[in-house]
Amino acid sequence: MSWIKEGELNFLERIAANILKAGPMPKHVAFIMDGNRRFARKKNVDRQEGHMQGFNKLAETLRWCKHLDIQEVTVYAFSIENFKRTKDEVDGLMELARQKFLRLLDEMDNLKKHEVCVRVLGDLNMLPLDLQQLIAKAVVSTKHHNKCFLNVCFAYTSRYEITNAVREMAWGVEKGLIKPSDVSELLLSECLYSYNSPNPDLLIRTSGEVRLSDFLLWQTSHSCIVFQSVLWPEYTFWNLCEAVIQYQLNHKSIQKARDVYQEQQSLQQLEADRACVAEQHQGNGKPADSKRRQEALEQYSACREERVHDFLQALKHKRDLFFSDLSSQAVST
Repeated sequence: MSWIKEGELNFLERIAANILKAGPMPKHVAFIMDGNRRFARKKNVDRQEGHMQGFNKLAETLRWCKHLDIQEVTVYAFSIENFKRTKDEVDGLMELARQKFLRLLDEMDNLKKHEVCVRVLGDLNMLPLDLQQLIAKAVVSTKHHNKCFLNVCFAYTSRYEITNAVREMAWGVEKGLIKPSDVSELLLSECLYSYNSPNPDLLIRTSGEVRLSDFLLWQTSHSCIVFQSVLWPEYTFWNLCEAVIQYQLNHKSIQKARDVYQEQQSLQQLEADRACVAEQHQGNGKPADSKRRQEALEQYSACREERVHDFLQALKHKRDLFFSDLSSQAVST
């Protein structure tokens, strides 16, 4: 099965899509693709076949998202917790991933045609080296595409991602790129694996489970979350429409919560900058008037923003180098 499934919607699906697109549409949708193993038991086939059907459903879902003008999709493909499954199942999932990323590389012309950028979020060091190299080659080969974005969370959990972001900020402090006082919620967000993406508007979990299973915990604090009972391999266009309608019904309250949060973050950053300026002038005497205080605040804020910018550029370079080195290894082997 191809990653990019061609084909148009049928007549009824086109009508439904046009009606939905008259309202507010999510631009970024995340999926917890749950239910592959239960589907295999239900159909009396082996687990590997269940996972294969799950991938096929992903390709179909990406086509639906394209027709609904959903520009970005993030999927929970393999949790770090999944390493605790039986060796046979883990090995089977690694082999399936090899096959699918090889297929993706074979479809590069099609990915270029649709301008699909593929990103893989997680700790690739946990994976077999040959799979790391395949993934890196796919990421590097599509990184300049900018119409559609597919984020595949592989060897991922949200708590691990947040912990890694804290380590990245500690690395920045250790290297002298940023100060401890520069650390903030906003900076941590910029250090996550998902730093390139806006937060999901809509998160969908299938199979009837009503938990997030350590997926995008930081990014979905102001997202619409929809739990659906259908098993992932049996997901339909109409299930997706139902979730989009839930998003539309809650769009105003979600947007209001996001706006309030952004205002709070701006105020918190302003207060943090004021506190740093006051601390700097404790020994030298506080600026005498409001004009001088404002000038000192603006100068400090500009310096902080420059430090943070340089740190994030250094972090991006480090990450890009990791992928480019792995990709070059794949070419040479």
